[in-house]
Amino acid sequence: MFTRRFPRSAFLARVSQAFVISTSLSLAATTVYASGGKNTTKGSERAPQRPVARMLSTSSRTEIPPQVKARLVARVSAPSAPAYAAAAAVATSGDERRAFELVNAERAKRGLRPLVLDGSLTRVARFHSDNMAREGFFNHVDRDGLDISGRAQMLGLRGWRTLGENIAYNQGYSDPTAFAVERWMISSKHRENILNGEYTHAGLGIARSADGRVFFTQVFMRR
Repeated sequence: MFTRRFPRSAFLARVSQAFVISTSLSLAATTVYASGGKNTTKGSERAPQRPVARMLSTSSRTEIPPQVKARLVARVSAPSAPAYAAAAAVATSGDERRAFELVNAERAKRGLRPLVLDGSLTRVARFHSDNMAREGFFNHVDRDGLDISGRAQMLGLRGWRTLGENIAYNQGYSDPTAFAVERWMISSKHRENILNGEYTHAGLGIARSADGRVFFTQVFMRR
């Protein structure tokens, strides 16, 4: 995993793509600390195939421009906004809970304490998965130039000391949820987030795009 440290007020600005692990797999994991930081490395991605699974690694930083912040606040406050954007915490879906339990099972195998399922983190995770599925991109940085710390601030997440994020998407698999967790565990960067003993809480969000891709975001937190 590429570890990045930067102040809570610093956010990702430049975007690049994942390095290819195999013909059908590329990876994405990131960690943000509340106290210091520097930029990341990335690579290129091959043309998609079916079935396909992808994940990524990112980083660069910037402040949220006032106009972007105003637009995002208006979006999540709109009556037509998804339910997760109107509440401080949300309930998990069946697939989200199952993916979360699979991650905790991997921790249990190594004698690590289970992560606590957090509705506020689920909200942040689902927000990013929904954005990727709806807007057709795949990166830790969204179309508004925000990384996990920017989205956390925008959605009102407080009291964190460290945040981590794994993202993935796949298409054409009979069990996309189990497959995403399996691929995360194969990647050293994603596995490092999952097995990080300092994380205490996490949330997981899943969204499906119109073309059938299934997007996963898991957000980890240490208070």
